Amino acid sequence: MALCRFSAFFLIHICLLLTSSSAEDPSVTYDFEVSYITASPLGVPQQVIAINGKFPGPNINVTTNNNVVVNVRNKLDESLLMHWSGVQQRRSSWQDGLPGTNCPIPSKWNWTYQFQVKDQIGSFFYFPSLHMQRASGGYGSFIINNRPIIPIPFDTPHGDIVILIGDWYKRNHTALRKALDEGKDLGMPDGVLINGKGPYQYNTTLVPDGIDYETIEVHAGKTYRLRVHNVGTSTSLNFRIQNHNLLLAESEGSYTVQQNYTSLDIHVGQSYSFLVTMDQNASSDYYIVASARFVNESQWKRVTGVAILHYTNSKGKAKGPLPDGPNDEFDKTFSMNQARSIRWNVSASGARPNPQGSFRYGSINVTEIYVLKNKPPVKINGKTRTALSGISFVNPSTPIRLADQFKVKGVYKLGFPSKPLQVPPKMETSVINGTYRGFMEVILQNNDTKMQSYHMSGYAFFVVGMDYGEWTENSRGTYNKWDGIARSTVQVYPGAWTAILVSLDNVGVWNLRTENLDSWYLGQETYVRVVNPEATNKTELPMPDNALFCGALSHLQKPQDISSFAASIMGDRSKLFFTLLMIAYAVMCIFS
Repeated sequence: MALCRFSAFFLIHICLLLTSSSAEDPSVTYDFEVSYITASPLGVPQQVIAINGKFPGPNINVTTNNNVVVNVRNKLDESLLMHWSGVQQRRSSWQDGLPGTNCPIPSKWNWTYQFQVKDQIGSFFYFPSLHMQRASGGYGSFIINNRPIIPIPFDTPHGDIVILIGDWYKRNHTALRKALDEGKDLGMPDGVLINGKGPYQYNTTLVPDGIDYETIEVHAGKTYRLRVHNVGTSTSLNFRIQNHNLLLAESEGSYTVQQNYTSLDIHVGQSYSFLVTMDQNASSDYYIVASARFVNESQWKRVTGVAILHYTNSKGKAKGPLPDGPNDEFDKTFSMNQARSIRWNVSASGARPNPQGSFRYGSINVTEIYVLKNKPPVKINGKTRTALSGISFVNPSTPIRLADQFKVKGVYKLGFPSKPLQVPPKMETSVINGTYRGFMEVILQNNDTKMQSYHMSGYAFFVVGMDYGEWTENSRGTYNKWDGIARSTVQVYPGAWTAILVSLDNVGVWNLRTENLDSWYLGQETYVRVVNPEATNKTELPMPDNALFCGALSHLQKPQDISSFAASIMGDRSKLFFTLLMIAYAVMCIFS
């Protein structure tokens, strides 16, 4: 008995050590079953991608430096990758969920993502990155909260509200993909969804009966944080709430200088946080509107998302016409000036993008310059393709990062052109060779007639300038070198340029792409390869034990082992289970 009690106290001591050792950076686990369901967001039954039977998928809600475990079961009839857009995957591009870094999860297989949200805060979203699947759903919000010891630069809101907006087609992603493969344009979307639902019937001519719409309930006098994400296919949207001001507070991980807007253009792939005070008299509900921008508005009137803001003490339904969006048909600079007005809050506490603490990105020497120009789709080898600087990217069958790991030759080419090619465009797997700890200037030149937005994985970049016309060396004189916003997705207006600066301190292979799904699918992307010449686990974590193999390395892939998947699901929970088991045994010994 004495031995049992001695063992008990010893085990309790060991268990306390085990639990305390992981308390600093706890793990948060999510289980995702990705499957098709039938839904009718615009009143017509169609195939939609759901997570755990829900569309949109669940919110991922974590805190800075948490270890995130997402167990994904692919129940689609095609391969799958989940991408955590804007989550920097510091030291772990293996977990980025893009074809340049990861082999796809085969149909009916399981795979577990494990990564740390290191030194980040803010509003992001996740989505399936292959086969244009995002056009059918599979997306959800990804929130990274400040640690309690780090103050936020505003009073704690009464609540957090996620709003996912995006254009939507009644055709699923397979049909849209087929149209692009046949050289066709996707055409006008059939509507705009808000949180996976169609428009409120604000107009009986434009909106048919029987459509389920989103209602957001709030308390009068309270202030809420609205996290708004454009998760659509290719349409920029103007977001506004009837009779309410939007106080901009954060954008993709950076706190902004707080400014009021009556409406804000949110481009494909972008995320914003607004503080909205419910200061109206609740005589009725209010419209929440997401309407198409930079299109022929008379034709696109039916492509408008409308939800309802409902005060708990509201006295009636929303009424009257929708609040007007920007009236800038003949003012090309209105939206751009609005974008330029978004500034970084340099006095807010972390987490911050690098270079941390200096706030002098404008005086750092640039080590490499890339001018990336896109044009309207062209025919290459008889196929309709899009390109950047004359290169239409072809995803290799062996991911770039995996090819590096196993020294597989001929998978890709280093030497993506720093300036647009003056020859006919070509299809190839050409990659930017980034310099570790270099400081890169990228000029995104949009010579198409459509709005584009660009995203870079692995980083927050500084948006330092944008203007109409062709970028020249003299354009640098207009750069904002002090408080340009740091973010991961930026718009480039038709016939205009946007300049960004990025500190290449995150080792890995990182995707640089248009967020417009049609242009992305047709080749408008590349990767930036950043290698530390001195290999060390301090700058990049080892290849994960559960890495999948494909392409030239397919022979290394073992059949799906369900037992190993079950073990991976346990993750750090196995430590907790062991701890509880030992404590139970110890208690039993003490009281026996």
